[in-house]
Parts: sequence; structure tokens; C-alpha cells
Amino acid sequence: MDKIVNYKEIRAVYDDDIIRVYQAYSPVIADEAVKKGTFGEHFRMGRMTWIKPSFLWMMFRCGWATKKDQERVLGIDIRREGFDHALQHSVLSTYKADTGLSHEQWQEMVKNSDVRVQWDPEKDIYGNDLPYRSIQIGLRGNAVYEYVNSWIVNIKDITDHVKQLDKMRQGGSDISKLLPEERVYPLEPLAGW
Repeated sequence: MDKIVNYKEIRAVYDDDIIRVYQAYSPVIADEAVKKGTFGEHFRMGRMTWIKPSFLWMMFRCGWATKKDQERVLGIDIRREGFDHALQHSVLSTYKADTGLSHEQWQEMVKNSDVRVQWDPEKDIYGNDLPYRSIQIGLRGNAVYEYVNSWIVNIKDITDHVKQLDKMRQGGSDISKLLPEERVYPLEPLAGW
């Protein structure tokens, strides 16, 4: 049997200026965000917020918009320069000995960074693991401030589309052609990834 290699690539919907990420929230946070075009007073700036470029990973995480406080799914277009800046200043969320960093070096980087990255198995439409990894990016401190106040270009509530896809999926329909067309994002892997 061939060994499956868990490789890491960022796959996303993007153009020259923006990249789409996904988040799921309660109705009150989602309503404010859609109305304002960014997050409002019910969004907690003081906590880590995770953005996901993978549509199917977001669907796995929010249970296709069924989990508590994740009933509304937002497609959020952000400036690529903000996204790239976040990645260039990121640290893995958990220590890995094979990154070439000592545990102490990694701890120091974590202390000084407002961005975490986490690589989890990508999912298929049924939530099963695929043989490659998908990125999640955690923002806190100045990074979440920049995200909310500078990087966001557009917020779209895609909940109805998500629910329709879920209904079709559960009914046995092939929804693959209805999913966002995610392409490999052109960014060199960074040290420690």
C-alpha cells in the first residue's frame, strides 16, 4: 500500500487583490458584520479569532451552519497584503520538533506573535479526512485589530447557500460543481511550517 503524504498548501478563492476566508458566528454577530461591512460591538476584539480559507473545513467546523453560535456562515473577502502579512508573522499553534526550532525559541515566538497557524486534515463533503492539510489562521491583538479595521473588503452572509448545499449533500446529490473553486495560493512556505 502506498504511503499517503500529508502535504500543506493553502487553497482559496482569490484574485489579484483579495482572498476569501470563512467564519461562522451567532446571528447577532453576523447581522452586525453584514450591516457594517466589518465586525461590530458584539464581536470580541480581545480574543483569538480564527479565519479559514477552506470552505469545506469551515463546513466541518460549523456543522454546515448547525452548531450553536455558528449558525451563520460568512464569506469574508480580505486584502491579500493583510493575509500575506499575517502569514509572514505567524507561528505554529503547537510545537513541532521537526521545524528546526527549540521549544524555547518557539515559546518566545509565540509570546511575540499575534498570529497562529494550524494545519489540519482537509475534509471532504462528508467531513472525512483527505490526505492533505488545510490552514487555519488565528488572529489576536494587533492582528485582529488590523483584520477588522483594515483588511476586510466585503462580508457576505452565505448561510442560505450553505444550508441548500447541505440539504443536497444529505440527499445524495453531487455538490462538487457547486463548491467554491479554490486554487493553490501562491505563497512560499515559511520557516517553522
